[in-house]
Amino acid sequence: MRSSSMLPLFIFFIPHLSFSLNQEGLSLLFAKSFLSDPYNVLSNWNPADSNPCNWTGVTCVAAASVTAVDLSSSALSGPFPSALCSLPHLTFLSLSNNGINSSLSASALRGCSALTHLDLSQNLLVGPLPASLPSQLPDLLHLELTQNNFSGEVPASFGNFPRLQSLSLVGNQLTGSLPSFLANLSSLSELNLSYNDFAPSPVPPAFANLTQLRVLWLAGCNLIGHIPPDLGRLSSLMNLDLAYNSLTGSIPESLAGLSSVVQIELYSNSLSGPFPVGFSNLTQLRFLDASMNHLSGRIPDDVFLAPNIENLQLYENNLVGQIPLTISRCKNLFDLRLFSNRLTGSLPANFGKNCPLSFLDLSDNFLSGEIPVGLCDGGALRELLLLNNSFSGRLPENLGRCRTLTRARLPNNCLSGEVPYSFWGLPHLWLLELSGNSFFGSISPAISTAANLSMLLLSDNQFSGPIPEEIGTLSNMYEFSAANNRLSGSLPVSMRKLSKLGELDLHNNSLSGELLRGVQSWKKLSQLNLADNELSGSIPSEIGDLPVLNYLDLSGNELNGEIPMELQNLKLIQFNLSNNQFSGRLPPLLAAQAYQNSFLGNPGLCGDLITGLCPRVKGERNPEREIIMWLLRSLIVLLALVLVLVAVCFYWRNRNPNLALPAVDRLKLKLTSFHKLVLSENEILNCLDEDNVIGTGASGKVYRVVLENGDTVAVKKLWGASKKGCVHEGFGDGFEAEVATLGKVRHKNIVKLWCCVTHNDCKLLVYEYMPNGSLGDKLHGSKGAQLEWPTRLKIAMDAAEGLAYLHHDCVPPIVHRDVKSNNILLDAEFGAKVSDFGLAKAIEKGRQSMSIVAGSCGYIAPEYAYTLRVTEKSDIYSFGVVILELVTGRVPVDPEFGEKDFVKWVGCVIEQKGVENVIDQRLDLCFKEEIRKVLNIGLLCTDSLPTNRPSMRTVVKKLLEVAHDNMLKPSIKDPKQA
Repeated sequence: MRSSSMLPLFIFFIPHLSFSLNQEGLSLLFAKSFLSDPYNVLSNWNPADSNPCNWTGVTCVAAASVTAVDLSSSALSGPFPSALCSLPHLTFLSLSNNGINSSLSASALRGCSALTHLDLSQNLLVGPLPASLPSQLPDLLHLELTQNNFSGEVPASFGNFPRLQSLSLVGNQLTGSLPSFLANLSSLSELNLSYNDFAPSPVPPAFANLTQLRVLWLAGCNLIGHIPPDLGRLSSLMNLDLAYNSLTGSIPESLAGLSSVVQIELYSNSLSGPFPVGFSNLTQLRFLDASMNHLSGRIPDDVFLAPNIENLQLYENNLVGQIPLTISRCKNLFDLRLFSNRLTGSLPANFGKNCPLSFLDLSDNFLSGEIPVGLCDGGALRELLLLNNSFSGRLPENLGRCRTLTRARLPNNCLSGEVPYSFWGLPHLWLLELSGNSFFGSISPAISTAANLSMLLLSDNQFSGPIPEEIGTLSNMYEFSAANNRLSGSLPVSMRKLSKLGELDLHNNSLSGELLRGVQSWKKLSQLNLADNELSGSIPSEIGDLPVLNYLDLSGNELNGEIPMELQNLKLIQFNLSNNQFSGRLPPLLAAQAYQNSFLGNPGLCGDLITGLCPRVKGERNPEREIIMWLLRSLIVLLALVLVLVAVCFYWRNRNPNLALPAVDRLKLKLTSFHKLVLSENEILNCLDEDNVIGTGASGKVYRVVLENGDTVAVKKLWGASKKGCVHEGFGDGFEAEVATLGKVRHKNIVKLWCCVTHNDCKLLVYEYMPNGSLGDKLHGSKGAQLEWPTRLKIAMDAAEGLAYLHHDCVPPIVHRDVKSNNILLDAEFGAKVSDFGLAKAIEKGRQSMSIVAGSCGYIAPEYAYTLRVTEKSDIYSFGVVILELVTGRVPVDPEFGEKDFVKWVGCVIEQKGVENVIDQRLDLCFKEEIRKVLNIGLLCTDSLPTNRPSMRTVVKKLLEVAHDNMLKPSIKDPKQA
């Protein structure tokens, strides 16, 4: 029965309604009765106010006729309120960004024939697109159905809308070929089909017939073949987005005929050949991104002659030749990225003088000549990235006045001379990298005004003189590397105040004096390398109390005295005190085979590793034996205490079961559904017993629950503060809003969050069930041999696509915060899906628990130690660790690696023994070449500097290239058939 036909019954059974309320008011109230309104947004939809034109989201014209209803972002849920179609004059309806969770049937929209604007984006609508829409809504101008769960093919009838101007179907689960019949919509000005799982299809040449088209977005539509030259006839087109597909061939020169175009995005395809000429004709062009393709040849001069070009990105291609002189005539250019090409020659001398340049990245080319003096003359330069080229000459004096600069990376060039005095003290600069050049002179005291400086990288130059005392004022300093220079004098006492210091590398200089004492504030220091200097005196005992120090190299100095016993406290993966003047006995725990080469060249030392000195006299106590015996006794006592505690906990648990909620509490439970799923709260709660536990993690315990209809789901019961039951106090609207956001995420490589069962004292999350469990269990368990290399590569690609969706396609972007192999789940065919995304953030809003938001041991990016922030780059580091897991078959935390340093272990083994020695022995070495390529991607993702890590979009492209280059089909799913 249609809801509108039930309106008389609605009036009959609610006699208190004021009969002064008109028919349209009654229709609105009837629509409200079908919706859940947790925040009382519709509280003033009340018969007490007989004029519905005063109600929230309602717009009227004369005679109190409702013409528009806008309830976007109101947290409403329930079925589509078809009673709104009883409003005879309704032309505008928006329910965007809610939880409307029904299908969209033909009957639901019956009566809405006057609509010109329908926006149901960002909801939970399911099922096929209704084929009847064009005939039911003949006046429709704008149809917005983005980010729902619509599935199946786009109906052919959608080519029959008589007046449609805008159609957006982004981010659904649509299949079939790209709907070329939409070319029949002659009045269409905006067409957006991005991010659907269409079958591999070419761009329909017929789209060139849409002469009024202003926006064409086909990103992530599984496009193949060439870009049709016919698209150049779209003279009204302003925005063309064909990114993130598998397009091949060259960029057609006809695109230079898009006379109105403002933005062209072609990145992440397989386009090849030279870049076309004629772009100077594009007088409106402001943004051009053709990065991450296989373009070659030189950059045409007229690309830079497009008079309004602001943003040009052509990085990661194979472009060769020189940068045209015409670049200096770009008066609006603020973002230029040409890195990772094969460009040669020098930059125009006046480049930057006539444009508001903000971001310049020309890294990894073969450019030479001097850095143009006017790069910052526009007063907007923030990032200057010229690393790995052959630039020469001095650093321009003008850069010392570039107060907007935040990053300057100029390593591995041929630059020389003194660094301008004022350049050292730029107030917003946080990264200054000059390594691998021939700079000389001293580090200026002007550095004291560089208040934001976090990384000062000066290694492999000819800097001389003392380190200025002013460096101790840089409270944000994390890394100071100035190895292989000619620095002299003693370490400034003020450096003791650098509480955020994480890495200090000054090896191979001429530093003298004693080591700093009183460095207890260096609690974040992980690396200290002062080797090959002229330091003297003894080692301060407090160095042994630095909590995260794992790299200590003081070799090649003139240090003396005994080695402090406190150094035994450190968990060192690199330790070298060789070639000094130490004497006395080695601390017992340092007299181990792991450190057998750490004390060479100290003739006064003695111990079990060093024979011939310090002989033990008869009756002398053996301190090493005493320590070992004390440790053994302590261990026995500790084990006994653990056994007693386990017994007590087991007894208490049996006496105090808490797996199920009391019956009175069950009545207060609330189920919030994000997908179409038939279940009840009790159906879930009745299965939460220990027999159904399938996993336990940092955030909760997971149960396998079989529903009455035969479907299987996974239920996560979040830990409370004491891990005794459900999550307790502190989880209010912030948690529910965050989980609601996660419930709207739609991607084939993201585990579906079906629903959330909430209560003041309990949070249950109901997920899609993944029968093959987690990648971590599969890879490191007894069945790890099942995962042959083609399957592992497919898992890596699936997970990368899921993370790329979270980072690049969600608005705002979602940072996973705990990427690890145990959060990558496998379906019945070994397809991989990312789980627990954003959950740590949701929990953080209710309970400040850094152990939850920081990630998992072995996966945490190194910068977390000094920023305490998890970003997209942190996710990429963690994913790099997962790639290394897939290649090596090892768990990231192993005593063999030292203190949680799986990444450095992989690097060291490769350097010393070769790639073969890190590859999982269970893998077939016929895949060695592609394994090596994937290993390199993992090492790139785990670069210690966040800015060097690729984006997840780039990682996906690189993995796809590996699969393509080795004739692997990404659809491999069954490991037995791989």
